[in-house]
Amino acid sequence: MITVYGIPNCDTMKKARKWLNHHGIEYQFHDYRKNGLTQAFLKKVIAELGWETMINRRGSTWRKLDEATRESLNQSNAIALMLEQPAIIKRPLIDTGNGFMIGFNVDEFEQVFVSA
Repeated sequence: MITVYGIPNCDTMKKARKWLNHHGIEYQFHDYRKNGLTQAFLKKVIAELGWETMINRRGSTWRKLDEATRESLNQSNAIALMLEQPAIIKRPLIDTGNGFMIGFNVDEFEQVFVSA
């Protein structure tokens, strides 16, 4: 089963979920603000995607961080930051059952979900 991780009122999440629904792709949604994430899960995703890929540097959560925090970010404190402020994670984060993907890109979604 495909699991889509994110926060429900994010515009990118809405686009991704709309695309999945339109194409009849079944998935479960995991609101990581409400339902949380674990350190073990984040480490698993980071092993595949890298922690830098997971950080949403375009969102308000990133902009609200002080400069010292942004500049000193590394894998260890990035995991702590993601657990403390899950909105810092780029969205959507999707467990396809065969691996992870992050962000919404129509071409990538077509390749992963329609061409499969």
